[in-house]
Formats: sequence, C-alpha cells, structure tokens
Amino acid sequence: MRRRIFLFIIITLCFLLQTTLFKTLSFANISPNLLIIAVSSFGFMRGKKEGLWVGFFCGLLIDYILRKYIGLYALIYMYIGFINGLFQKRFYPDDIKLPMLLIGGSDLFYNLVSILFHVFTAWQI
Repeated sequence: MRRRIFLFIIITLCFLLQTTLFKTLSFANISPNLLIIAVSSFGFMRGKKEGLWVGFFCGLLIDYILRKYIGLYALIYMYIGFINGLFQKRFYPDDIKLPMLLIGGSDLFYNLVSILFHVFTAWQI
C-alpha cells in the first residue's frame, strides 16, 4: 500500500512539473518529458508488469487532462513501460549507459508515434 501511494505521488509530481514549471522554462520550445523518464525507470528497475501499469496510468492521466482522444497515450506509455521492462535483467545501478539509451529511445518512440498519429488524423476528412 505504501508503495502505491509513493508511486501515485511520483506520477502526480512528475505530471505537475512537466505541465507547469518545465513548460515555462522550456528552451526553444523543448522541455523534458518527466513521465517518460518515470515510466522508463520503473520499467527497467521493477520489470515489465510494473512498467506496463505505470505507463498505463501515466498515459491515462495525460489523455484525460490534456488530449482529445482517450486511450492513445495510455497505449503508447504502456508499450514504453513494457519494452523497458524487458531489460530488467540487464539493469545494473552502477552502469548509466543502458538507462540513458532506453530513455532516449523511449522518447524517440513516443514522439514518432505521436507525430504519425497527428499527421494521419489531419489527413482524414
């Protein structure tokens, strides 16, 4: 129970910082996506099942508060958490290369899917 409360606080804090403080401090319209960092971190530290659930709730929060379509970002974040959870056995706290590559790849995947979705929905008449 304590772990779930702690997880809820982390997700809420990352969401609030991402949508308020870091949007105003963005440089050239670039700001960090803290929820991707949280989902990736929970995925490769605790496994694919927890990464999937953390990704689902982070994506659902974004869908509900900020977006037009419910479920799209929940699905994207679920994939990110699950794929990062596959690398749990290769995670060592002393080695920083793998987490950095996974977070960078996750952000790239998120942006590509998001852009492709918006391009394809703009073409529909």
